[in-house]
Amino acid sequence: MAIQVGDKAPDFELKDNHGRAVKLSDFRGDKNVVLLFYPFAFTGVCTGELCEVRDHLPQFADRDTQVLAVSNDSIHTLRVFAEQEGLEYPLLSDFWPHGEVSRAYGVFAEDKGCAVRGTFVIDKEGVVRWTVVNALPDARDLGEYVKALDTL
Repeated sequence: MAIQVGDKAPDFELKDNHGRAVKLSDFRGDKNVVLLFYPFAFTGVCTGELCEVRDHLPQFADRDTQVLAVSNDSIHTLRVFAEQEGLEYPLLSDFWPHGEVSRAYGVFAEDKGCAVRGTFVIDKEGVVRWTVVNALPDARDLGEYVKALDTL
């Protein structure tokens, strides 16, 4: 079951596409976080969603928000994907232990071996304030994240 609104967001530490450690708790007290889980780099819907976020990064920055995108790909795959698509926000690897963070958030599809499309808007205190979970083929609406951030 996915994490719900009002829950404390589970802390984690994952490597980004440059091999740097990123901890969710590092943003506590400083920035809101939009945590995006997506199935795989280089796939059509995922690429479209992440490029849309790229194209609207100022909307997140204006709302004092850090975007973190998580997949079960390796950091090496994520590095090439970010370079190819010009993604300048952290792409985090939940590769090993495989899907550990995705499972903690309740968005890991055991039968597929990857995360489904889960989005969690987390406030500066580390509490989930909005969430949506979509099936693998169903793209999310970026405008909904921005509306949720406007309520914080």
